[in-house]
Amino acid sequence: MFAGMIMPRQLIAAAAPVNNNIGLQLYSLRNEIKEDLAGSLEKIAKIGYKQLEAAGYSDGKFYGLEPQEFNTLVENLGMKVVSSHLTFKGDEVTQVLNAHKEAGIKNLVWPSLNKDQRASLDSYREVADHFNTIGEFCTKNNLRFGYHNHDFEFYPVEGQKPYDLLLKMTDPSLVFMQLDLYWIIYAGEDPVKYFEKYPGRFRQWHVKDMKAGEERAMTEVGTGIIDFKSLFEYATKAGMKELFIEQDEISGDGFDSVKMSFDNLSNILL
Repeated sequence: MFAGMIMPRQLIAAAAPVNNNIGLQLYSLRNEIKEDLAGSLEKIAKIGYKQLEAAGYSDGKFYGLEPQEFNTLVENLGMKVVSSHLTFKGDEVTQVLNAHKEAGIKNLVWPSLNKDQRASLDSYREVADHFNTIGEFCTKNNLRFGYHNHDFEFYPVEGQKPYDLLLKMTDPSLVFMQLDLYWIIYAGEDPVKYFEKYPGRFRQWHVKDMKAGEERAMTEVGTGIIDFKSLFEYATKAGMKELFIEQDEISGDGFDSVKMSFDNLSNILL
């Protein structure tokens, strides 16, 4: 898959993250974290992860901790939370922005859309306008705002792919795309075509692999069929600055899984 997509390695060196900046989306270990947050973070740090993406913001707190308390816990382990998945209502904006600033988290990412938000092209247009508004609030507070895709954005609605509409209608200076490589490939799309058509829009990547076979289930990075080495040749064109390993469902030990993905991706990026 994606064979032949090779560019001179020196062209991507500035944008491709070094191995010690491989991030982890904490949703991958949500069950373990629910049982023992501090212990889970310690195990994650020992694997070698330096950057994290949270998936546990609620009512001004992160995983039940005050923002500064959460930040201290993570940084004392030699890691940093650089991004956060969350949704929120309009009247929560001030609290959300303040909490993320206090926690030192620079990137806020909207993780998905509900059925109403993706019901029609008009609903996607409303989403785009809403994202521009949130992005403006974030920019004024020295934060960044992005959107994380699944597969549904690539299936035509009224003859148009919603993901393209979102890219065209959101202001690049206000909204970045967090491209989930698994889901775009699951939908039958070629990520490189999007990198070439919309260069610089994909500040963050979610890296997860795909098993061969009809079900195309998620699997640890480096154990599936996605050619990450070729995709990473396009890091500069895509505008990628940060990446996060994520696996929505893990069948075995969670920490063994995210370690395998970390080790394999480290070797891919050598």
